[in-house]
Amino acid sequence: MALPRRKQNFMEGAAVLTLAVAATKVIGAVYKIPLGNLLDKDGMAHFYVAYNIYSLLLIVSTAGLPLALSRLVSRAEAMGRVNQRKRIFRVTAGVFFLLGVVCCGVMLLFAGPLAELLNDGQAAPAIRVLAPAVLCVCMLSAIRGYTQGRGDMRPTAVSQIIESTGKLLVGLTAAWLLTRRAAAPNMCAAGAISGVTAGAAVSLLVLAVWLLRSHGGQKSADIPDSRREILRQVLEIGIPVTLGSVGMSLITLLDQALVLGTLQSSLGLSEAAATSLYGEYTFGMTLFALPASFMYPLSISLVPSIGAAMAAGREEAAAKNAASALKLAMVLALPVGVGMSVLAGPILQLLYPAVPQTAQAAAFHLRILGLASVFVCLMIATAGILQAYGKERIPVVTLLIGGGVKIAANYLLVTDPAISIHGAPIGTLLCYAIIAGLNLAAIAGTIPGRLRLGGAAGKLLASTGAMAATAWCGYGFLSRHMGAGAATLLAILAAAVVYIVLVLALEVLRREEILQLPKGEKLAKFLYKS
Repeated sequence: MALPRRKQNFMEGAAVLTLAVAATKVIGAVYKIPLGNLLDKDGMAHFYVAYNIYSLLLIVSTAGLPLALSRLVSRAEAMGRVNQRKRIFRVTAGVFFLLGVVCCGVMLLFAGPLAELLNDGQAAPAIRVLAPAVLCVCMLSAIRGYTQGRGDMRPTAVSQIIESTGKLLVGLTAAWLLTRRAAAPNMCAAGAISGVTAGAAVSLLVLAVWLLRSHGGQKSADIPDSRREILRQVLEIGIPVTLGSVGMSLITLLDQALVLGTLQSSLGLSEAAATSLYGEYTFGMTLFALPASFMYPLSISLVPSIGAAMAAGREEAAAKNAASALKLAMVLALPVGVGMSVLAGPILQLLYPAVPQTAQAAAFHLRILGLASVFVCLMIATAGILQAYGKERIPVVTLLIGGGVKIAANYLLVTDPAISIHGAPIGTLLCYAIIAGLNLAAIAGTIPGRLRLGGAAGKLLASTGAMAATAWCGYGFLSRHMGAGAATLLAILAAAVVYIVLVLALEVLRREEILQLPKGEKLAKFLYKS
């Protein structure tokens, strides 16, 4: 029997996904931070080599097709075409399965050559362990796209949390057991990454059971389109999105291979020594990725309102929404990114007490990557705005330009013995700063009239500067009177309070901008009560 289903409105769906992202990122931090303490820099380098290959193949197989599936299912649902909706799912699920099998086979059969191609032959076991996860996530994406198209974000949210929890429990347990048995670093990395496969498999099982219970029930007399026509529509929508999404993952993979290869060929380091240096860089990358993950739900909440305003011919309203999106992105990104940069050393020492030397070495990377994360968030917000204005190709072009700069900068900097691995985060900063700058320039030329930020940029910079000074001075003072861990936490708390008070006092966000957020009405009443 089909389960009853309540269709959510847009803001409810965005709120559900935002909470799911928050939960999965907390679980992910609980997974990766202890993992760093267990594996240290060598094991983490093998882990990330395998994971970056997995990420690229995953984007190739799942980036655009879920969006296409969701859009087509939503259209069929609105027209009451039940048979059309079911056929769309069956056709797309078949494509997902085929892509998953191919990508899984590539990782299983060519794990050794792929690892050698990225100048880390020891990563092959981790690549093989991760291969089945591609197939599982492909099928997960099919079901998630289907449920999102029907207006229900709950299955996606629940499955994401299940997937992250499975990854945490299995991955950490396997890594701990292998470390206790003094296994080689590459085998410990393979054990740790087995959690990704286990989490995806459990999540797929749960969603498959849900699908079997909810997919049937409704009957309709509509005649669905041919499978060929449905496949054409899916590919027409999905391929451009996939091409845009795969760019950065491909650049990251090429960058990784270039850094490891350059350390060996130009600086004469052994594979083990190069892997060890790259492992230090990955400790900074773990925290660097956190702020950006919260930008996507924010973009989901705000950007569609730009498209709706443009469709209704309300260009002024669309421009106002674009300004709101940029301000909200920066309000969230600046304190986190600058805070990580200012307190890079203390934060890493707090999170990785078992490997203090690696944490100390990674501090330089996080100082640069913290600033880079601000530009990543700005890139996500600006790309979403350009897409809402129908300029989908611009973010793809700017992404490729920035990626080219990243590769060139890394090649020039990493080959310098005085800079070495420290050139990698500098290349990352340059890459995202250029992408964000080009996107902003494109927005300035796209939006009719001037993008009115109401002086928010200056106010935000002032608030962020005060926050950074509070964090730096606070830690310097407190660390003389208490332990470094407690001093770090209190300095972060004090800096956060200063930032929030200044943002509210300077009225960086208007009441109507806060109302656009999930639960924004309650938040606005609390902040602006007389």
